[in-house]
Amino acid sequence: MTLHRRDVVKKLLEDRKELLVVAGLGSTAWDITAAGDSPLNFPMWGAMGQAAMMGLGLALAQPQRRVLVITGDGEMLMGLGSLATIGVQQPANLGIVVIDNERYGETGMQATHTARGVDLAGVAKACGLNVCPWEKMRDAAGPAFAVAKVAAEKIPLVLPPREGALLKARFRRALLGPAADSI
Repeated sequence: MTLHRRDVVKKLLEDRKELLVVAGLGSTAWDITAAGDSPLNFPMWGAMGQAAMMGLGLALAQPQRRVLVITGDGEMLMGLGSLATIGVQQPANLGIVVIDNERYGETGMQATHTARGVDLAGVAKACGLNVCPWEKMRDAAGPAFAVAKVAAEKIPLVLPPREGALLKARFRRALLGPAADSI
């Protein structure tokens, strides 16, 4: 069965409650927005390779909250070292789902290394992350990692807000409440 990225992300964010979501550069940011924009979403505009580390920092700062990173295979390949750091830190509240279409969608759909057999789940497991099916991510013990293999398709953009200061302020207020404005 061929999976479609928007269906996977929609399922991941279904009934999300207070789930904190960090999305990687490009398509995954559009996917979380298409599933329903939320102040608890933090899309990484222009910071390729940084979603997992942003998620780690957030998980360590907010240990009582569940943090989900949704990123692409190209971005995860760029940030492989983050998996080692996450494995050493072992944040129980962090989950990472890689939406793997085996393509660099932002630069013309060139094949990524996952198209040639690089096993991101194997790397994550070797770094000490709990590898599980993406469908089980919301309840998996962390740090949890999953890969969702999806079709390589061009789909309409659903852009989140682009203004960094707005996204930061919106996320802080959603996370910290009224205290965010006094910190």
